[in-house]
Parts: sequence; structure tokens; C-alpha cells
Amino acid sequence: MDNYEIRFDEWLASDEVSSEDKARLSALSEEEKKEMFFAPLEFGTAGMRGVLDVGVNRMNMFTVRRATKGLADYINTLGKEACERGVVISYDTRKYSSEFAIEVAKVLSANGINAHLFEDVRPVPMCSFAIRRLNAVAGVMITASHNPKIYNGYKVYGEDGAQMSPESTDKVVKFIDKTPYFGIKRAEAKLCAACIKGKDNVKFDEHITVIGKSVDDAYFAQLEKLSLSPEAVKSHGAGVKLVYTPIHGSGYMPVTTILNRMGIKVNVVEEQAKPDTEFSTVRVPNPEEADTLKLGVELADKIGSDIVIGTDPDADRMGIAIRNDKGEFILLNGNQIGVLLLNYILRRKKETGTLPENGALVKTIVTTELARKLAASYGVTTFDVLTGFKFIGEKIKEWEDSGEYVYLFGFEESYGSLVGTHARDKDAVVAAMMFAEMVCYLDSEGESVYGVLQGIYEKLGYFVEKATSVTFGGLDGMERMKNIMLSLREAKYTEIEGTPVLAVSDFVSRVKTNADGSAEAIELPKTNALKLHLANGDWICVRPSGTEPKLKFYVATSKATQKEATELADKYLAHMKATVK
Repeated sequence: MDNYEIRFDEWLASDEVSSEDKARLSALSEEEKKEMFFAPLEFGTAGMRGVLDVGVNRMNMFTVRRATKGLADYINTLGKEACERGVVISYDTRKYSSEFAIEVAKVLSANGINAHLFEDVRPVPMCSFAIRRLNAVAGVMITASHNPKIYNGYKVYGEDGAQMSPESTDKVVKFIDKTPYFGIKRAEAKLCAACIKGKDNVKFDEHITVIGKSVDDAYFAQLEKLSLSPEAVKSHGAGVKLVYTPIHGSGYMPVTTILNRMGIKVNVVEEQAKPDTEFSTVRVPNPEEADTLKLGVELADKIGSDIVIGTDPDADRMGIAIRNDKGEFILLNGNQIGVLLLNYILRRKKETGTLPENGALVKTIVTTELARKLAASYGVTTFDVLTGFKFIGEKIKEWEDSGEYVYLFGFEESYGSLVGTHARDKDAVVAAMMFAEMVCYLDSEGESVYGVLQGIYEKLGYFVEKATSVTFGGLDGMERMKNIMLSLREAKYTEIEGTPVLAVSDFVSRVKTNADGSAEAIELPKTNALKLHLANGDWICVRPSGTEPKLKFYVATSKATQKEATELADKYLAHMKATVK
């Protein structure tokens, strides 16, 4: 009997599995059984994420309890103080998010670990902030970010508020691997989404405390300190016409609260304001997609607004649509949003005399080089890190300890950024606040967001970055991805679409090999990625997703005109996609 059949029979026989779930199991085809039970849902440095359903390769109460028991066992090895410091638990608006969060609290409590459970939905950045605010040893965020509605997930954070380090994650995984799916002890505290709502600093048993308003107020107070143009906000905040949509997610309360506190008028897309586990008004709850912001654009046209802001369900990513010089709405990509925020921060700090001599920008290896060029024009140093916001968080901590640099801004091409150091993960709440403030400032100066972006391009060059992914479904998906990465590493690159390849960086071997055969070490941690350095500063990068069975392709180029740059980027992308067919 195969392992998947053994696991399936175990679930079918368990007294803990409901009759409804057993009926679901009994109706599965052989292929479905194999897919849902062939291996446990993978737990990595980004936690775990999967489709909601029964089975070991799915997100459900049993996989959540098992992961939490592994986390609890790890925390117990750190000693009594770590258990007392406890774990912050937050959750978004997805199906079963509140139920999963409550189960996390109950399992932690049963294992003698204090749990700080938010009273209602809160986004990723508020979870990250609360970890440091409450001196917790870890954090858990129940979310699947911007994935389709059939997904949910489980993110784990370290004591610094950043996603847990690879070293600590490996230790947690070892405990998880030894944990059965059934028989996990849970506290008997009577918790439900309705009975904890509105509570703050209320204990529900010896180890479970529900938190709320006091942490919220501290978070908003920190964000207000980051304001760079209070005069412009005071004079133009009530007059600007901003449209905001939380896309049924956790951003509604914090984004509207901080904008109201600042005095910036915001027009909310009412159809998308309330939580909705079905995300019924969108195809996917992803503000990177133009159709997701469609209702926002319609409202903007109705009220005469030039700006639409959207946040994803866990409010760590922000999407933006702006009106161009023809009066049409265009969707900005993550690189453009990051460059605009960076430009605003550096411009205002220079104008107010607060730009430090040792200021630093942090970006990932697949983020636009336009940011480096822009930062250099202000005398700011740029640092590259691997993909994953935890690496940006590590730089913040490093400089807090050493004082060598002052962190000014960090962002990645995938629509995530962090202004300030109050959190150690992407924060779309402060990004929305800062973008809205930028609109007020530009309005006071008689400028537009689109005009500023074009000005940056005209001064520094037209940079175009594009990305796509290829999904590998089925049981052999991960193996196929592995083999493709091996073949790409073995290939000999001389040119791509007529552009010479100057060097290849392999982040597994951590060696950059130049075209003349010389080599140099890569001073970054090991990761499964390959980057081709082309002439004229162009580059191509390939890496597997850390959370899904996808191979991601990134390309970048810069030319004298946007048309030239776009056409070449499209050629690069088509070339690389053809290599996996």
C-alpha cells in the first residue's frame, strides 16, 4: 500500500474527522486521493499555503493544529521566558481565518505558551508591529495574501517582527514532521469570533489574551510620525479626491483610520468595503490586476478622481491606478509604485534638510535598477537582498545595531514596501498613507503623479521590467521545476535576443561567472535563483516560487524610449518562457 493510501485510511478512520469530511473523503477519485495525501503541505520560511480542503496537502484545522504544535514544541525549547513572552496571532478576512487563528491560540495555550490574539481581522503589518510592541517571541498570521478564495495560509514571524529565519524555520519543521495530525491537545477556553470582537487586553484563560485598540492606537501613532508634508496635508487633504478599496480585506479599518487621522479625505468603494470570504466582486483579490481595481476606477470617474488605491486581503501589498496625460486610467506596476514613493521620500527629506549622509535604500535582486540610479542622485546607497521581505527586515536590524546606515525605504517588485521601521514586513497601510500624502504634496505644488513619473524617466532613462510565471501542476510539478532549473544552470549563454550575456549569477553555488571565465563570490545567502547579466545593464532572472508550484521569470531593460524598452523586455520574456516548453 502506498503512503498516500495509508494517510487516507488514517483520516477516514479518525474519530476527530467529521461525518461531513468523511463523506467528502469517500467521494474522492483515486487521483484526488493521491494529490491530497501524497505529501504534507510544505512548510517553509514563508510558512505554508494551500487550498482549503481535507487531507495532509490541504489547509484545514488538522494541518493548522499540527503546524502550531510544532511551533509550540520549538518555543518550549527556548525556555520559560520565551513561553511567557508568547505569540501574537492575527488573521485576515478569508474563509476559516478566524477559526484557524482561534485554534492556534488554543494549541499554544495547551502547551503553556501565552497567546496574544487580535479581537478581529488585522493585516500583516499590524501583526509584525504587535510582535515587537508586546515583546513576543513569535507571531502567526493566518492569510493566503492575494491568492484566489479557495486558498488560506499560515505565516510565522520571529521576535524581530520579520518572517521567521531559515534557521529557526528548519527547527520548527523538524518538530512538525514528528507531530501526528490527530490527538493534539487544545485549551478548553470558550473562544469564537463574535465573543472576542471589541475586546482589548482581556484574558480568556491562563494563557490567552485578546488584544485590540491599545495596540492599534500605538501603531497609528507610529505611522503619524512618518509624515513628511503635514502642511500640504492640512491645506489640501480635504480637497484631494482619493478612491480606496480594501477588496473585502483587512485593510479597511487601518487605511481609513490613518487617512482620517491625518485629515485626508478618502472615498471608499462601498461594494468592496465589507469582509467577504468569497471576494465576490473580483476574479482574484489581487490589486496588481487591472480588473480587480475596476470598481475603484468607475468610482474615480464618477467623482473626478485621478488616483485609485487598493490593498490585498492581508494589506501587505498595495496596487495603484492613476490617470495619465490623456485622462485614461493606467495601472502602475510594483517597481513604479516603489520608485514614486522613494522619489517622494528623498525629495522631501532633502527639501527639509533631514536626508542623512548615510541613508540607505534596500531592494531585492529582481527589483528595478531605476531605484538605484534615483537613490544615487540623492547620495543614497542601495543594497540588494534576496527575494523575501525578511531580508529587508534583516538589514533594518543590522543597521539599528551597527549605526552604519540609516534605513530610508525598502521595496520589492511584487508590490510590497516599507516606509519606517515600526514593522519588519511589507506594509500597505503606511504605503497608502504615504502615497496619499504624496498626492496632497504634489497637488500643492501643481504637479501630478503621472507627470512626476514621466519626469523621472526623462531624467534617468526609460526602465521597463516585466515578470511572468509558469505553473507546474500535478504530482510531478515540483520535480519538473527542479529539472528545468538544472538545465538552465547547465546552459551556455552568449546572447539573448541579440544582447550579449556578460555574466551569470548562480545563487545556489553563490558564484557569479563572467563571460571571460573569471568568477567572483556572491555575498548573499544561498537560494534557488539564476540571474543573467546582459549588456547595457539589462538582466533576466529565473527562480521557483517559495509558496506555489510556479517558475517565475523576471526581465529588465532600459532604453531611450518607453516603446523600445517595452519591445525588448517582451522579447526577453518570450525567449525565456520558450526554454521551459
